[in-house]
Amino acid sequence: MVRVALFAAATALLSIAAAVPAVRPSDVSSTEASQMFSDTDDYPITNQGNVITHDPNILEYNDNLYMFKGGVHITIMKAQNISGPWTEHGTVLDADSVIDKVNRTRPWAPTAIHHNGKFYCFYSVSYTGTRDSSIGIATTDDIEGGAWTDHGALINTVKGKLSHVFPYTESNAIDPSFITDQKTGQPYLVYGSYWHGIWQVPLTDDLLSVADPEKPDAENLAYLPEPKVKPQEGSFMSYHEPYYYTWFSHGRCCDYTHNPPKIGQEYEIQMGRSKDVRGPFVDKSGKKLTEGGGTVVYGSNHGVVYAPGGPGVLPANGSRPDILYYHYLNTSIGLAFKQAHLGWSYLDYEDGWPVAKESLEDVKDSASSPRVTYSSNLLIITFISAFLWISH
Repeated sequence: MVRVALFAAATALLSIAAAVPAVRPSDVSSTEASQMFSDTDDYPITNQGNVITHDPNILEYNDNLYMFKGGVHITIMKAQNISGPWTEHGTVLDADSVIDKVNRTRPWAPTAIHHNGKFYCFYSVSYTGTRDSSIGIATTDDIEGGAWTDHGALINTVKGKLSHVFPYTESNAIDPSFITDQKTGQPYLVYGSYWHGIWQVPLTDDLLSVADPEKPDAENLAYLPEPKVKPQEGSFMSYHEPYYYTWFSHGRCCDYTHNPPKIGQEYEIQMGRSKDVRGPFVDKSGKKLTEGGGTVVYGSNHGVVYAPGGPGVLPANGSRPDILYYHYLNTSIGLAFKQAHLGWSYLDYEDGWPVAKESLEDVKDSASSPRVTYSSNLLIITFISAFLWISH
């Protein structure tokens, strides 16, 4: 009983510690802090992933989580819980990408999936401020140490094969993600950043090529028509019956240590929904994402969580609901690019609109919340505790 009490006390202390407002980093003045950091409680404090990452992507397979991180050769990390501990588990590439473009030594923003018995990793090759980009793909049959094959570029913008084909003439080939039509099984690549927003193109069944590559059946999913600078990127698509959701980062990214933006101009996570995988996607007000719409699901909060972005959704697995994961900056640690951490929140759905929640108990949607499993586990724990008490 003493150990139970101590555990409860420790849990309470951890909860309190997580909610304590952070001290501003030493490289930010008090004036800058008042202009930068939102103390709103409109969003829950983040749950910590306890690992440094930027634009995370997480794949669940055989009760393990695999996180793919942009950088040299695309690092893979492994854990049994999204809060860690995370351990390094090799890399996707064993050399530079075969795509002959700048920064091929350190691909960006990977997305990994398990599809038809094979593992695929989509990745970006680009450099900041340019559309001269490519999305590549690598495959393996065995995520537990199997060799990956780098197949090179799926699409190119500015330079490279078929870069003259629309929409590659207007879009930026970075930040890939993947979705399949729940009815037909048709696979799609989703990508884009700034310029003309977020795009979707159908893939062949083996995912190694765009279907009808000379005339891709492309759809523009999200776009900001008004501002000259169009800060939309880092897209991800998820499905929660009966809706598809297009997620993206909106606002200024990344290194905030110099000339930081004012409150509300930093990264935040927005989305829109549609019953058709091809759209149109609309926000909660009914505004199309292609007309500048977007509902904020998670933004800076409590003076602690700053500039969350690079979103992804880990689908419910029977023991937990959907999880929204992302990178964020902790204002008490620092605002540099390399100080971004993994954060995550449970997702509830209110009239089909996703809402970030801190704890499992806050999830009310019957399709999301593992009520039966949770109740069964609670019953088992109660029974075991009673048995141990009697035995003692």
